[in-house]
Amino acid sequence: MKHIYLILIVLFSCAAPKECCSQIKKAFKFSTFYVAVNGGTSLSDEDIYSVDGSRVDYDTVFTPYDYSLTLGVRKIQRFQYEGSTPFKDGTETSFSDAASVGRSPFEYLFEVDYKRQEGVEYFDQTHFLRYVKPKWFTKVEYIKDGFADIEYYEATQRFRINGKKKLSFNFGGVTRLAEPYGYDPLEEWIMQSGNLHYTQLAIEQGYSVDVFQSEYRSPNGNIVATNSEIWNEVVVPTVLKDYVEKKRNELENQWQYSLVVGFDFYHYKKNFWLHTWGNLMPYHHDSGGEFSYHKFNDGEQWYDYSGGLIFGYKLNRNLGCFVEGKYNKYWNREWYDFKCGINYIIF
Repeated sequence: MKHIYLILIVLFSCAAPKECCSQIKKAFKFSTFYVAVNGGTSLSDEDIYSVDGSRVDYDTVFTPYDYSLTLGVRKIQRFQYEGSTPFKDGTETSFSDAASVGRSPFEYLFEVDYKRQEGVEYFDQTHFLRYVKPKWFTKVEYIKDGFADIEYYEATQRFRINGKKKLSFNFGGVTRLAEPYGYDPLEEWIMQSGNLHYTQLAIEQGYSVDVFQSEYRSPNGNIVATNSEIWNEVVVPTVLKDYVEKKRNELENQWQYSLVVGFDFYHYKKNFWLHTWGNLMPYHHDSGGEFSYHKFNDGEQWYDYSGGLIFGYKLNRNLGCFVEGKYNKYWNREWYDFKCGINYIIF
Protein backbone atom coordinates (compact mmCIF):
# COMPACT_ATOMS: atom_id res chain seq x y z
CA MET A 1 0.00 0.00 0.00
CA LYS A 2 2.84 2.41 0.81
CA HIS A 3 4.18 1.96 -2.73
CA ILE A 4 0.84 3.19 -4.13
CA TYR A 5 1.00 6.24 -1.88
CA LEU A 6 4.52 6.93 -3.06
CA ILE A 7 3.49 6.76 -6.71
CA LEU A 8 0.53 9.10 -6.11
CA ILE A 9 2.76 11.61 -4.31
CA VAL A 10 5.20 11.62 -7.22
CA LEU A 11 2.41 12.05 -9.77
CA PHE A 12 0.62 14.88 -7.96
CA SER A 13 3.86 16.66 -7.07
CA CYS A 14 4.77 16.99 -10.73
CA ALA A 15 3.82 20.53 -11.78
CA ALA A 16 4.32 19.81 -15.46
CA PRO A 17 3.24 16.22 -16.27
CA LYS A 18 4.17 16.44 -19.95
CA GLU A 19 7.64 17.73 -19.13
CA CYS A 20 8.04 15.05 -16.46
CA CYS A 21 7.10 12.27 -18.89
CA SER A 22 9.48 13.77 -21.42
CA GLN A 23 12.34 13.58 -18.92
CA ILE A 24 11.49 9.96 -18.08
CA LYS A 25 11.41 9.06 -21.76
CA LYS A 26 14.76 10.79 -22.26
CA ALA A 27 16.29 8.87 -19.34
CA PHE A 28 15.28 5.51 -20.87
CA LYS A 29 16.04 6.43 -24.47
CA PHE A 30 18.61 4.06 -26.04
CA SER A 31 18.53 1.83 -22.96
CA THR A 32 18.20 -1.95 -23.28
CA PHE A 33 16.07 -4.29 -21.19
CA TYR A 34 17.19 -7.90 -21.30
CA VAL A 35 16.28 -11.29 -19.85
CA ALA A 36 18.45 -14.32 -20.60
CA VAL A 37 18.87 -17.92 -19.46
CA ASN A 38 22.17 -19.77 -19.87
CA GLY A 39 23.20 -23.28 -18.87
CA GLY A 40 25.79 -25.96 -19.31
CA THR A 41 27.52 -29.02 -17.90
CA SER A 42 29.27 -28.59 -14.56
CA LEU A 43 31.90 -30.74 -12.84
CA SER A 44 31.74 -34.46 -13.55
CA ASP A 45 30.67 -36.85 -10.79
CA GLU A 46 33.48 -37.72 -8.37
CA ASP A 47 33.89 -40.92 -6.32
CA ILE A 48 35.28 -40.55 -2.79
CA TYR A 49 36.84 -43.66 -1.23
CA SER A 50 37.61 -44.39 2.43
CA VAL A 51 38.89 -47.44 4.33
CA ASP A 52 37.12 -48.72 7.46
CA GLY A 53 39.18 -51.62 8.75
CA SER A 54 39.15 -54.22 5.97
CA ARG A 55 36.13 -52.63 4.28
CA VAL A 56 36.34 -50.06 1.52
CA ASP A 57 33.55 -47.50 1.49
CA TYR A 58 32.88 -45.01 -1.23
CA ASP A 59 30.47 -42.24 -1.96
CA THR A 60 29.74 -40.30 -5.11
CA VAL A 61 29.60 -36.52 -5.20
CA PHE A 62 27.12 -35.33 -7.83
CA THR A 63 27.41 -31.78 -9.16
CA PRO A 64 24.26 -30.52 -10.92
CA TYR A 65 24.46 -28.59 -14.17
CA ASP A 66 25.36 -24.89 -14.18
CA TYR A 67 22.79 -22.27 -15.12
CA SER A 68 22.10 -18.56 -14.84
CA LEU A 69 19.04 -16.34 -15.10
CA THR A 70 19.92 -12.72 -15.83
CA LEU A 71 17.58 -9.72 -15.80
CA GLY A 72 18.73 -6.19 -16.37
CA VAL A 73 18.46 -2.78 -17.94
CA ARG A 74 21.41 -0.72 -19.02
CA LYS A 75 22.15 2.58 -20.69
CA ILE A 76 25.88 2.78 -21.25
CA GLN A 77 27.36 4.23 -24.42
CA ARG A 78 29.93 1.92 -25.94
CA PHE A 79 33.51 3.05 -26.18
CA GLN A 80 34.95 3.04 -29.68
CA TYR A 81 36.94 -0.14 -29.10
CA GLU A 82 33.83 -2.09 -28.04
CA GLY A 83 31.93 -4.07 -30.64
CA SER A 84 28.16 -4.43 -30.82
CA THR A 85 26.15 -7.63 -30.55
CA PRO A 86 22.63 -8.29 -31.89
CA PHE A 87 21.40 -9.52 -28.48
CA LYS A 88 22.50 -9.35 -24.87
CA ASP A 89 22.66 -12.85 -23.38
CA GLY A 90 23.71 -11.92 -19.84
CA THR A 91 27.23 -13.36 -20.15
CA GLU A 92 28.87 -10.19 -21.44
CA THR A 93 31.76 -8.85 -19.36
CA SER A 94 32.60 -5.26 -20.20
CA PHE A 95 35.49 -4.10 -18.03
CA SER A 96 34.78 -0.50 -19.03
CA ASP A 97 31.60 -0.54 -16.91
CA ALA A 98 33.84 -0.20 -13.86
CA ALA A 99 35.49 2.99 -15.15
CA SER A 100 35.05 6.22 -13.20
CA VAL A 101 33.70 8.14 -16.20
CA GLY A 102 31.91 7.12 -19.37
CA ARG A 103 31.17 8.57 -22.80
CA SER A 104 27.70 9.85 -21.94
CA PRO A 105 26.86 12.32 -19.10
CA PHE A 106 24.21 10.05 -17.53
CA GLU A 107 24.53 6.27 -17.56
CA TYR A 108 23.21 3.40 -15.49
CA LEU A 109 23.17 -0.36 -15.10
CA PHE A 110 20.77 -2.51 -13.06
CA GLU A 111 21.39 -6.25 -13.30
CA VAL A 112 20.54 -9.29 -11.16
CA ASP A 113 22.00 -12.70 -11.86
CA TYR A 114 20.66 -15.83 -10.19
CA LYS A 115 23.00 -18.68 -10.99
CA ARG A 116 24.37 -22.05 -9.94
CA GLN A 117 28.08 -22.61 -10.46
CA GLU A 118 29.82 -25.89 -9.59
CA GLY A 119 26.83 -26.86 -7.43
CA VAL A 120 26.78 -23.61 -5.44
CA GLU A 121 23.95 -21.10 -5.92
CA TYR A 122 24.58 -17.36 -6.02
CA PHE A 123 22.39 -14.30 -6.30
CA ASP A 124 24.70 -11.64 -7.74
CA GLN A 125 23.77 -8.03 -8.34
CA THR A 126 25.41 -5.08 -10.06
CA HIS A 127 23.71 -1.69 -10.00
CA PHE A 128 25.09 1.78 -10.60
CA LEU A 129 24.14 5.31 -11.57
CA ARG A 130 26.85 7.58 -13.00
CA TYR A 131 26.57 11.27 -13.81
CA VAL A 132 29.62 13.01 -15.27
CA LYS A 133 30.27 16.69 -15.93
CA PRO A 134 33.53 18.34 -17.10
CA LYS A 135 34.49 19.52 -13.59
CA TRP A 136 32.85 16.91 -11.33
CA PHE A 137 31.10 13.56 -11.30
CA THR A 138 29.10 11.36 -8.96
CA LYS A 139 28.53 7.62 -8.93
CA VAL A 140 26.36 5.38 -6.75
CA GLU A 141 26.69 1.61 -6.97
CA TYR A 142 25.84 -1.66 -5.28
CA ILE A 143 27.96 -4.76 -5.87
CA LYS A 144 27.23 -8.30 -4.72
CA ASP A 145 29.55 -11.00 -6.03
CA GLY A 146 28.98 -14.36 -4.33
CA PHE A 147 31.89 -16.09 -6.04
CA ALA A 148 34.31 -13.41 -4.77
CA ASP A 149 32.40 -13.18 -1.45
CA ILE A 150 32.08 -9.39 -1.56
CA GLU A 151 29.05 -7.13 -1.06
CA TYR A 152 28.94 -3.37 -0.51
CA TYR A 153 27.20 -0.08 -1.30
CA GLU A 154 29.33 2.83 -2.48
CA ALA A 155 28.62 6.48 -3.24
CA THR A 156 31.22 8.99 -4.37
CA GLN A 157 31.32 12.65 -5.34
CA ARG A 158 34.50 14.06 -6.84
CA PHE A 159 35.95 17.13 -8.49
CA ARG A 160 37.67 16.66 -11.85
CA ILE A 161 40.87 18.33 -12.97
CA ASN A 162 41.42 18.09 -16.70
CA GLY A 163 45.15 18.19 -17.36
CA LYS A 164 44.65 17.23 -21.00
CA LYS A 165 41.70 16.29 -23.15
CA LYS A 166 42.47 12.57 -22.81
CA LEU A 167 43.61 12.62 -19.19
CA SER A 168 41.75 13.78 -16.10
CA PHE A 169 42.40 13.57 -12.37
CA ASN A 170 39.78 13.55 -9.62
CA PHE A 171 39.51 13.79 -5.86
CA GLY A 172 36.70 13.75 -3.32
CA GLY A 173 34.98 11.49 -0.81
CA VAL A 174 33.59 7.96 -0.75
CA THR A 175 30.92 6.52 1.52
CA ARG A 176 30.64 2.75 1.75
CA LEU A 177 28.31 0.40 3.59
CA ALA A 178 29.34 -3.23 4.04
CA GLU A 179 29.53 -6.09 6.50
CA PRO A 180 32.32 -5.82 9.11
CA TYR A 181 35.14 -7.26 7.02
CA GLY A 182 38.04 -8.29 9.22
CA TYR A 183 35.78 -9.90 11.82
CA ASP A 184 36.63 -13.60 12.24
CA PRO A 185 33.91 -15.59 14.09
CA LEU A 186 36.27 -18.59 14.42
CA GLU A 187 38.87 -16.64 16.39
CA GLU A 188 37.19 -17.42 19.72
CA TRP A 189 37.44 -21.17 18.97
CA ILE A 190 41.21 -21.17 18.53
CA MET A 191 43.00 -22.99 21.37
CA GLN A 192 46.33 -22.00 22.93
CA SER A 193 48.06 -24.48 20.65
CA GLY A 194 46.80 -22.50 17.65
CA ASN A 195 44.48 -25.28 16.48
CA LEU A 196 40.77 -24.81 15.93
CA HIS A 197 38.46 -26.68 18.33
CA TYR A 198 36.04 -27.55 15.54
CA THR A 199 34.55 -30.65 17.20
CA GLN A 200 33.32 -28.69 20.20
CA LEU A 201 31.99 -25.99 17.87
CA ALA A 202 30.05 -28.61 15.90
CA ILE A 203 28.59 -30.08 19.09
CA GLU A 204 27.40 -26.64 20.24
CA GLN A 205 25.76 -26.22 16.85
CA GLY A 206 23.70 -29.37 17.46
CA TYR A 207 25.85 -32.11 15.91
CA SER A 208 26.59 -35.28 17.88
CA VAL A 209 29.74 -37.39 17.71
CA ASP A 210 29.95 -41.08 18.74
CA VAL A 211 33.52 -42.15 18.01
CA PHE A 212 33.06 -45.71 19.31
CA GLN A 213 30.03 -46.37 17.08
CA SER A 214 31.49 -44.28 14.22
CA GLU A 215 28.30 -42.27 13.98
CA TYR A 216 28.29 -38.55 13.31
CA ARG A 217 24.83 -37.02 13.31
CA SER A 218 23.45 -33.67 12.17
CA PRO A 219 21.22 -31.49 14.42
CA ASN A 220 18.12 -33.21 12.96
CA GLY A 221 19.46 -36.65 13.90
CA ASN A 222 20.50 -37.88 10.44
CA ILE A 223 23.82 -39.70 10.07
CA VAL A 224 26.16 -37.46 8.03
CA ALA A 225 29.36 -39.53 8.38
CA THR A 226 30.36 -43.04 9.39
CA ASN A 227 34.09 -42.42 9.84
CA SER A 228 36.42 -39.61 10.89
CA GLU A 229 37.76 -39.07 7.36
CA ILE A 230 34.36 -38.07 5.94
CA TRP A 231 33.60 -36.11 9.10
CA ASN A 232 36.82 -34.07 8.88
CA GLU A 233 36.97 -33.64 5.11
CA VAL A 234 33.28 -33.22 4.19
CA VAL A 235 31.10 -32.38 7.18
CA VAL A 236 33.35 -30.12 9.28
CA PRO A 237 34.05 -27.64 6.41
CA THR A 238 30.29 -27.28 5.95
CA VAL A 239 29.79 -26.74 9.69
CA LEU A 240 32.45 -24.02 9.77
CA LYS A 241 31.09 -22.32 6.64
CA ASP A 242 27.54 -22.25 8.00
CA TYR A 243 28.71 -20.98 11.40
CA VAL A 244 30.78 -18.14 9.93
CA GLU A 245 27.93 -17.10 7.63
CA LYS A 246 25.44 -17.15 10.51
CA LYS A 247 27.64 -15.07 12.81
CA ARG A 248 28.36 -12.50 10.10
CA ASN A 249 24.70 -12.17 9.22
CA GLU A 250 23.92 -11.40 12.86
CA LEU A 251 26.01 -8.21 12.69
CA GLU A 252 24.88 -4.89 11.24
CA ASN A 253 26.61 -3.39 8.22
CA GLN A 254 29.30 -0.81 8.93
CA TRP A 255 29.63 2.70 7.46
CA GLN A 256 33.03 3.67 6.05
CA TYR A 257 33.95 7.26 5.11
CA SER A 258 37.09 7.69 3.03
CA LEU A 259 39.04 10.20 0.96
CA VAL A 260 39.74 9.21 -2.64
CA VAL A 261 41.98 10.33 -5.48
CA GLY A 262 41.91 8.94 -8.99
CA PHE A 263 42.58 9.37 -12.68
CA ASP A 264 41.04 8.41 -16.01
CA PHE A 265 42.80 8.20 -19.39
CA TYR A 266 41.26 7.36 -22.76
CA HIS A 267 42.92 7.35 -26.19
CA TYR A 268 41.57 5.70 -29.32
CA LYS A 269 42.74 5.13 -32.87
CA LYS A 270 41.66 2.35 -35.22
CA ASN A 271 44.92 0.46 -34.79
CA PHE A 272 45.69 1.41 -31.18
CA TRP A 273 43.64 2.19 -28.09
CA LEU A 274 44.32 2.59 -24.40
CA HIS A 275 41.76 3.08 -21.65
CA THR A 276 42.88 3.02 -18.04
CA TRP A 277 41.62 4.31 -14.71
CA GLY A 278 42.53 4.05 -11.05
CA ASN A 279 41.24 4.97 -7.59
CA LEU A 280 43.10 5.15 -4.29
CA MET A 281 41.60 5.61 -0.81
CA PRO A 282 44.54 6.48 1.49
CA TYR A 283 42.58 7.74 4.50
CA HIS A 284 39.51 6.36 6.32
CA HIS A 285 37.60 7.91 9.19
CA ASP A 286 37.77 5.86 12.39
CA SER A 287 34.26 5.70 13.84
CA GLY A 288 35.52 3.84 16.91
CA GLY A 289 32.88 1.12 16.56
CA GLU A 290 33.34 -2.36 17.97
CA PHE A 291 33.50 -3.87 14.48
CA SER A 292 35.25 -1.00 12.71
CA TYR A 293 37.93 -2.21 10.32
CA HIS A 294 40.41 0.03 12.15
CA LYS A 295 40.09 -2.32 15.12
CA PHE A 296 41.01 -5.35 13.05
CA ASN A 297 43.88 -3.38 11.47
CA ASP A 298 45.45 -2.56 14.86
CA GLY A 299 44.12 1.01 14.70
CA GLU A 300 46.20 1.83 11.62
CA GLN A 301 45.19 3.32 8.27
CA TRP A 302 45.25 1.16 5.15
CA TYR A 303 45.04 1.55 1.39
CA ASP A 304 41.96 0.54 -0.61
CA TYR A 305 42.32 0.79 -4.37
CA SER A 306 40.85 -0.28 -7.69
CA GLY A 307 41.75 0.12 -11.32
CA GLY A 308 41.37 -1.14 -14.83
CA LEU A 309 43.24 -1.40 -18.11
CA ILE A 310 41.99 -1.96 -21.66
CA PHE A 311 44.69 -2.07 -24.33
CA GLY A 312 44.57 -3.08 -27.96
CA TYR A 313 47.15 -2.83 -30.74
CA LYS A 314 46.84 -3.93 -34.36
CA LEU A 315 50.38 -4.34 -35.66
CA ASN A 316 49.11 -4.78 -39.23
CA ARG A 317 46.07 -6.08 -41.10
CA ASN A 318 46.71 -9.61 -39.86
CA LEU A 319 48.26 -9.43 -36.41
CA GLY A 320 46.98 -7.82 -33.22
CA CYS A 321 47.16 -8.22 -29.44
CA PHE A 322 45.06 -7.14 -26.48
CA VAL A 323 45.17 -6.92 -22.69
CA GLU A 324 42.09 -6.21 -20.56
CA GLY A 325 41.42 -6.44 -16.85
CA LYS A 326 40.25 -4.86 -13.62
CA TYR A 327 41.40 -5.21 -10.04
CA ASN A 328 39.89 -4.33 -6.65
CA LYS A 329 41.31 -4.47 -3.15
CA TYR A 330 38.92 -3.36 -0.38
CA TRP A 331 39.38 -4.19 3.32
CA ASN A 332 42.21 -6.56 2.41
CA ARG A 333 39.87 -8.53 0.12
CA GLU A 334 40.85 -8.94 -3.53
CA TRP A 335 38.80 -9.73 -6.62
CA TYR A 336 39.82 -9.30 -10.22
CA ASP A 337 39.27 -10.37 -13.82
CA PHE A 338 41.62 -10.25 -16.78
CA LYS A 339 42.16 -11.56 -20.27
CA CYS A 340 44.87 -11.19 -22.88
CA GLY A 341 45.74 -12.70 -26.18
CA ILE A 342 46.96 -12.50 -29.76
CA ASN A 343 44.81 -12.60 -32.89
CA TYR A 344 46.07 -13.45 -36.37
CA ILE A 345 43.65 -13.13 -39.26
CA ILE A 346 44.38 -15.23 -42.36
CA PHE A 347 43.34 -13.62 -45.63
